[in-house]
Order: sequence, then C-alpha cells, then structure tokens
Amino acid sequence: MSNIFRELLQKVGSGNHTSENLTRAEAATATKMMLLGEATPAQIGAFLIAHRIRRPTGEELAGMLDAYDELGPKLPSIGGDQPVIIFGVPYDGRTRTAPITPITALLLATAGQPVVMHGGDRLPTKYGLPLIEIWQGLGVDWTSLSLAQTQRVFEQTGIGFIYTPRHFPLTKTIWEYRDQLGKRPPFATMELIWCPYAGDKHIIAGFVHPPTEGMFQVALELREVGKYTFVKGLEGSCDLPRDRTAIISRSSSTPSPEIERLHLVPREYNFTTKNVPLDTTTELLAQMQTVLAGKSGELTQTALWNGGFYLWRSGICPDMPQALAKAEELFTSGAVAAKLKQLSTALCQLTTH
Repeated sequence: MSNIFRELLQKVGSGNHTSENLTRAEAATATKMMLLGEATPAQIGAFLIAHRIRRPTGEELAGMLDAYDELGPKLPSIGGDQPVIIFGVPYDGRTRTAPITPITALLLATAGQPVVMHGGDRLPTKYGLPLIEIWQGLGVDWTSLSLAQTQRVFEQTGIGFIYTPRHFPLTKTIWEYRDQLGKRPPFATMELIWCPYAGDKHIIAGFVHPPTEGMFQVALELREVGKYTFVKGLEGSCDLPRDRTAIISRSSSTPSPEIERLHLVPREYNFTTKNVPLDTTTELLAQMQTVLAGKSGELTQTALWNGGFYLWRSGICPDMPQALAKAEELFTSGAVAAKLKQLSTALCQLTTH
C-alpha cells in the first residue's frame, strides 16, 4: 500500500465537511500513481468514486493534465500560422444522436485548418459509438499506426488521431475501474481538454453541466492555454445541437478573466430544429456518404450547421453567413470527399509498406 496515495485519498474522501481540495501538484501525483499502478486497487477505486462525489476543481484538472502531459503521447508541432484544433469529445461515445465530428474535421482540413482528435474503442460507461469506429467505416483505420506514422499522416493531410489503446496504454487500467464503478470519474472530464499536441492549439471541448465550463476555464488558464471554445453539445460532444439554441463559451479576444458567451439559434440561419437520431452504424455511414457526395439530407444540414460554425470560429471565414456558404461549397464541389480519399490513401501507403 502507498502511504503517499493514502494521504491524498484521505484529503478527497473525508466527507462534505472535512474533505479538502488537492493542490495542482498533488492531483498530478495522484494521477501518475494511478496510471503507473503505484496505488493499490482498493485505493484507486476509492479515490475515483470519492473524487466523483466531491467533484474536481479546475486546479485539480490542471494537475491531472500535467500528469497526462508527462506520461502520455504528444504529436510534434507542425508549425504554421493556424493553431491546431483539438476536439475533445466523451470517450464513451454516442447512443442517441448522430455524431458529425469526423465530417467536421474533414471539412476543416479541406479549408486549411488542421485538426487532432483522440479516443479509443467502445468504453464504459455508455459503450456508445466512438469516433474510431466511424473513421473505420469511412475507410480510415487509425488503430494500427504508430505515433510516428500518425504524425506523418497529420503532416500530409491536416488530420491526426491519437488512439489511446496503442499510443497511451497506461490508461487501460483506469478503464477497468470505470467499468466496475459504473460511473464516470473526473478523468472523463479532464480528457475532454487534454491536448496530445506540442504546438500552438485551440482546445474545443463539449460539456453537459454548466459548472464544467468554469472548471475547464480555470484548468486551461492555469496551463496557459490562450485559445479555447466550450460547446454545450449533443451528448457532451462538440457537435452543435439543432433542436435548441447552441450555447458556446469562448476565450476572450483580448486579455480578460471573463469568457465570452455566444448563443446561436438554428432557425435564424434557416435550419430546422431537429437533431438526427443515431440508429445503426451502417445507416449513419450511409448518411455520411450522402453528405460527402454534396447531396441534401438531414445529416447534411447538421454538417453545414457545425461546419459553418467551426469555419467561422477558426477564423477562416469572417462571419456565419459566409462560413455556411463556404461549407456548402466545399461539400458540393467534392473537395471534402477528396480530402477523405487523400487521408485514406495516406494511411494505406503507411500500412502496406
């Protein structure tokens, strides 16, 4: 048993009246000891559930991110004037609404905006559809690439994917605890703002509960991340909803402790107020092929709504109307489909040699 970890557990697990927040350094130590197996299984399980009940602070999230930075993978900087977008979505996937993030990534890369994503397979607690399976269905299998090969694809195409079972296997043990506990621990919150990229970045993270964005802001500012966007998205993802006003928080364009709040109303941009349900993966992939072919459809509307927003937010387009027009042009011209073909070819060349 680790006495050091026992002391950290006592701080977070002593109840409402006597528990204490961890410092940034203590949170980093606790995270490393769990990842490296230096704490006992009983200690790790107790810590994860106690920390969930008490809820993490922004400072603790910053410390957890410090540990991930020290032990985890990181794609080297590709340079350039445009910060790389890092999409942070829940690792346990989607079960109710059709995801659009891979299509958004293809659109942004087509327009010259690099994107990095990260995640794994079907994972607890939802065991929903993960990004990696959608990419595989589109003909892009990231699972066999080494980190160096992923970097080469990223440099060639503007899209990268950190597949955690291969690139960050230390996290595997924590997933076993999540399954047994049946609840998301604060690791699930931290992962949304984790950045496995060494260069200039723009962190984009989804959230569900309003207090989460405050924790995100504190953590990223402690880590001196200057550009970030938080989206109250579908199932906690970065996908903007169509059935309600999209609530978005973003870092201020000028030095300020306040985040800027943005409300986007779909009907004001002529979108129907309807989310596309997630039925089977096969059906979703067929809908995505319709989008890539530049044809109309409900998922195409979702792709335009999201693609337009992110083209605007990344600075490629000056306003939403022009961004929506740009997104439609890139889909209907076949440019986004060509980006997918380029990406698939790049992976095939690496895995067949």
